[in-house]
Amino acid sequence: MTHPEAATILVIDDSIENLYVLSELLRPLYRVLAATSGAEGLSVAAREPQPDLILLDVMMPDMDGYRVLAQLLQNPATCGIPVIFLTALTTADDEEHGLLLGAADFITKPIRPAVVNARVRTQLLAKQARDGMRDQNAALEVEVARRMRENDLTQKVSIRALAHLAETRDPETGNHIRRTQAYVRRLASALQRNPAYSASLSARAIDLLARSAPMHDIGKVGIPDHILFKPGKLDAAEWAIMQTHAKLGSDAIEQAERDIEMPLPFLALAKEIAHWHHEKWDGSGYPDGLAGAAIPLSARLMAVADVFDALITPRSYKSAMSYAQARDIIAAASGTHFDPDVVDAFLDGFDDFVAIAGQYLEPVARPSPRLTGN
Repeated sequence: MTHPEAATILVIDDSIENLYVLSELLRPLYRVLAATSGAEGLSVAAREPQPDLILLDVMMPDMDGYRVLAQLLQNPATCGIPVIFLTALTTADDEEHGLLLGAADFITKPIRPAVVNARVRTQLLAKQARDGMRDQNAALEVEVARRMRENDLTQKVSIRALAHLAETRDPETGNHIRRTQAYVRRLASALQRNPAYSASLSARAIDLLARSAPMHDIGKVGIPDHILFKPGKLDAAEWAIMQTHAKLGSDAIEQAERDIEMPLPFLALAKEIAHWHHEKWDGSGYPDGLAGAAIPLSARLMAVADVFDALITPRSYKSAMSYAQARDIIAAASGTHFDPDVVDAFLDGFDDFVAIAGQYLEPVARPSPRLTGN
């Protein structure tokens, strides 16, 4: 931002006499550059130090002031420099024409020093204000972007912390969080190509799904250790308690929603995923026995992701299946356990799921909490 008294002014006029008069008038207060033609003026205007204001003669040979102004405005490097027309044309139509073309002001010849000084200072002050506002806006944009990045990171860290809380008694299963999150993103991206889902699965929606996925099992913090870590098959009473983790998770998220001033889409999705990711397409799942499209899409995606990961992961109470075995089990459950469209997306991108599983390999398991996807 240039202070008016430190400003640089470019005078473009084919008359040496006019250049001399204006230079003598302005030089005591400003740095003055001069050009005797439109082409030369355009060249000077684009060089450093750039002028803060241009006084431009209208009637010049080869390239008149109107053409010079048009080129100044077309060049991103010079379009922000205000231009005052200098001309012997004195009709209102001439002045209106110049202003409509984009000139900041209009000074008629013969030059009157007081008028020139007043108009020049007015335009420099206006430019100073615009530059100040631009700098302020730029600084504000940088700060807004920084805070958005900070808020985004805080949200991601908070989600991951809540998810790890559910696995706090078994640090190794943190990779289950990473894998299922990546599976959900991959499934949603593949399903996006299906015309039936393309409108609802925007890039933003997919990002929110992936962001919410780690919270699918946060309700496990409410399950007693003797059930969560039981190496053998659960009895009916124990299984009934295990099933409550879905509602425990969604209830916790719902309570968090009540404590905030505005709804957050990722929390709504996280609540869906936590509550309904054990529902089955045929209605035989839990906790509510939903069927078909009544099960939120977010939960249908997580169902496939969670079961696939449960099948390929070794635990103290079971061995890991091969990727091919897990694939065949999921394919066979299309239309019963799983949404057929989601299964198709899984099968189409199966190599990617294998790659994701390999990227986040699970360490050798210690006594581990039960993965409820199987």
